[in-house]
Amino acid sequence: MEIRSGRRSDAAQVAALHAESWRTAYEGIMPTSFLSGPLVEDRLELWLGRLDEPQPGAALFVAESSGGMAGFAYLMPRPDGRLLLDNLHAKPGRTGSGIGGRLLRHAFTWAAEEHPGKAIYLEVLRANTRAIAFYERHGALRTDERVCRFEQGFELPELEYTWPLVPAP
Repeated sequence: MEIRSGRRSDAAQVAALHAESWRTAYEGIMPTSFLSGPLVEDRLELWLGRLDEPQPGAALFVAESSGGMAGFAYLMPRPDGRLLLDNLHAKPGRTGSGIGGRLLRHAFTWAAEEHPGKAIYLEVLRANTRAIAFYERHGALRTDERVCRFEQGFELPELEYTWPLVPAP
């Protein structure tokens, strides 16, 4: 498996994997009407925006294998000085195969080089227990709890997890 920087030509595949991952991981958590709606189109709009006008200091990493895109990770600097790991997805059906761990280590290495001394955090839905277990196994600490308000009109409890300092590669 190879991990490389993402590019604009990846937008459609990233959006499709993002939507597939949400439909799999959030079934029974997010409203069915949202998950069965135009999720791919919504995610494509997000990724085209991120890749057409990249935020300074942000990075998209794509994991590829012989079977195509296996996963991706996206990090972006936040006003509070930390880095948000806004997305970390492995292709459904391939979760548990090490893709997420490799992407996470790659993100840590990049962050240590590009944003030394910055903490990395993420937000995860409280009901996404599989993801929470993954982050805790990889050293993240729970640092906050709040409600995530989705622009589609629903709210869900979420947790914040932080790696206080970027771990050494």
